[in-house]
Amino acid sequence: MNDKVKVMVVDDDKHIAELISLYLMKEGYDTREVYNGKEALEVFSQYNPNIVILDIMLPGLDGYQVCSEIRKKSNVPVIMLTAKGETFDKVLGLELGADDYMVKPFDSKELVARVKAVLRRYEPKVNTENEGELKFDNLIINSLNYTVNFNGNDVDFPPKEFELLYFLAQHKNQVFTREQLLDKIWGYEYIGDTRTVDVHIKRIREKINGDNKWEVKTVWGVGYKFEVK
Repeated sequence: MNDKVKVMVVDDDKHIAELISLYLMKEGYDTREVYNGKEALEVFSQYNPNIVILDIMLPGLDGYQVCSEIRKKSNVPVIMLTAKGETFDKVLGLELGADDYMVKPFDSKELVARVKAVLRRYEPKVNTENEGELKFDNLIINSLNYTVNFNGNDVDFPPKEFELLYFLAQHKNQVFTREQLLDKIWGYEYIGDTRTVDVHIKRIREKINGDNKWEVKTVWGVGYKFEVK
C-alpha cells in the first residue's frame, strides 16, 4: 500500500468522488475522497498525495482557492474537474497552477489516461547529456531534479512549466508553434486549446524575466522560442 501512487479526489458530489476512486483503484492507485474545500487542505497535509483531482464548485473554499493554497506549499500536480467549460474558467485554473483540466461529464478511460499522463510528466526524466543541465547567463535549468536557478536563487516551477521552459531552452533559437508545443509537452492524449501554452509562457516569464542575453520570446503569428543573443 505504501508503494502505491496516492490520489486525493475532491468533489462535493460523493457519488462522483466514489466513482473516480473506483476507476483509479482498479488501476492500482490508492485514493482518498474529500467533499469540501477546507477539509481538502487538511487532508492534503496529512495524506501527502502524489496528485490531486479537484472539482471547482465546492462548499467552504472553492477549487480555485484550494488550488491556490496548494500551490503556495507544493508542486504536486492538480487536475481540475468541473462542469464549467468556458475558456475563462480553464485559463483561470491554469493560471492558478493547475496542470490539466477536464469538463464533466467525463469518460473514465480519459480520466485515467490524464492522470497517468500528468504523473509521467511529473517524474524527472533521466538525461545523461551534460547531466541534464542547461546553463545560460544567470539561469541554470536541471532536468534531473526539475530545478530552475535564476540569479542565484531557486525558483519553483510546476512540472509542465518546467518542461515547457526546458524544451524551449534545449532547442534554443528554434521557433515552435503552439500546436507543436502542445504535442511535445502535453502529449497526443491532451485535449485542449492553444491558450494553454500562452498561459504557461506567461507564468514562466513572471518567474524569470530574462535579460539582454536570453529571453522567452514571442514570434508573432507563429509561436515561441528561447532566444539566446
